[in-house]
Amino acid sequence: MPAYWVARARIDDPVEYKKYTDLVPAIVARYGGKVLARGGRFQIMEGPDTFHRFVVIEFPDLETGAACFQSDEYEAAARYRRADGVGRVETIMVEGGDATK
Repeated sequence: MPAYWVARARIDDPVEYKKYTDLVPAIVARYGGKVLARGGRFQIMEGPDTFHRFVVIEFPDLETGAACFQSDEYEAAARYRRADGVGRVETIMVEGGDATK
C-alpha cells in the first residue's frame, strides 16, 4: 500500500536550505519515491499561517518511506536544513488506503 511523506516548512535562509533541496530528489528516487508536490502554490484553508512550503512524496509503502527518511544519505542532507537559523520543518509519513475506514 502506498505511503506519503508530507512535509511543511518555513524557510528562513533560502541559500542554506537549497543545499538540502539540491540533494533530496536523488535520495528519494533511490527509494522509489515520486514527488507529487514540492513548493508549489498553496492556500491555507484552516490553521496557522506558519509554514510556506509544502512537499508530498509517494513511496511504495510506509517502511520504504521511513527507511528513506532514516537513511544515512538523507540524514547528511537534512543537516543543512536542521542547522540553526535555516528554518523549521515538520514531516509525517502516512499510509494511503481506504478513506472510508
